[in-house]
Amino acid sequence: MPLAAGDDAPTVTARNQDGEEVSPAFEEPTVVYFYPKDDTPGCTVEANQFQRERETYRDAGVDVYGVSVDGVDSHRSFSESEGLEFDLLADPDAEIADAFDVERRDSGVTTRTTFVLADGEVQAVYEGVDPDGHARDVLLDALDDGLVTLPE
Repeated sequence: MPLAAGDDAPTVTARNQDGEEVSPAFEEPTVVYFYPKDDTPGCTVEANQFQRERETYRDAGVDVYGVSVDGVDSHRSFSESEGLEFDLLADPDAEIADAFDVERRDSGVTTRTTFVLADGEVQAVYEGVDPDGHARDVLLDALDDGLVTLPE
């Protein structure tokens, strides 16, 4: 079972698609979405929709991170081919997945799971995600729950 709402956010560090070390603090509203594999149809849809919503997420003060067990080079290629402007965190040893207690399939890839974090704790968890429309749904839920607001 993944971390649940109310659980403390884990401390994680990973390299992004540019090879830079990233350590999200999870104090400000943050979305961390786990996806199975770069350059696959569902994962591409999900990444493109987070990219399409990126400006609205930014306006609401929300950081977005995608995480998979793919390495930095795979993330770099995927990010460049899709024009992604948010961090993809490389988790080849599944350390971040384990920190969030995200289920992995027999092949080692993570199941599609999304976390909304703020104030150092998990605010919401989405399991069994349908990638189409998910980025918008997460944002709308955060707005509805009063976790974030958009400038007028």
